[in-house]
Amino acid sequence: MSAREPHRLIVLTGPSGAGKSSIIARLKSDPHVYFSVSATTRAPRAGERDGVDYWFYDEERFAREVEQGLFLEHALVHGKRYGTPRRPIEQALASGSYALLDIDVQGAEQLRDQRVDGTYILLVPPSLAELRRRLEARGTESKEQLERRLARAERELERRDLFDHIVTNDVLARAAAEIKHLIGLEDARGADGCGG
Repeated sequence: MSAREPHRLIVLTGPSGAGKSSIIARLKSDPHVYFSVSATTRAPRAGERDGVDYWFYDEERFAREVEQGLFLEHALVHGKRYGTPRRPIEQALASGSYALLDIDVQGAEQLRDQRVDGTYILLVPPSLAELRRRLEARGTESKEQLERRLARAERELERRDLFDHIVTNDVLARAAAEIKHLIGLEDARGADGCGG
């Protein structure tokens, strides 16, 4: 038997404003990383493209694909449905790539309940005050939406028990480097043909 390989399924979770998108941008620039594009029933935001940022589904299609078992996980978030299409993840893992999922705590909990093997990472802000500052700086939400996101963040941060690693995103480059180290991404280059 060969030595145990590192988990190639990477589950990255964190509250809105923790910096997941910035970290993901750094990770998915690596050719060994497949980034899972989630499906959602929410409307596209300015500049978002179908199949790039999200797969934008109507309720009927989303419900049908849930019933057919085509999602690895799915959840209702702020009144909209989100899910991870199963087939692209399976294909990426079969090809030897890392599969990176950007999902919420509900999704991570579903995967844990299904005993899906992977590396589960919770990305957290340095403080709730900093999280508030980041969300306010976006300027994309009403005060009510902002308060709802902050309350959700507090609940999400209470579920640290679901995760293998907690990474604080105080300095983006440092947080990205820490995650690369945790998943063994530095070792991906040159790992082929090692004969181990």
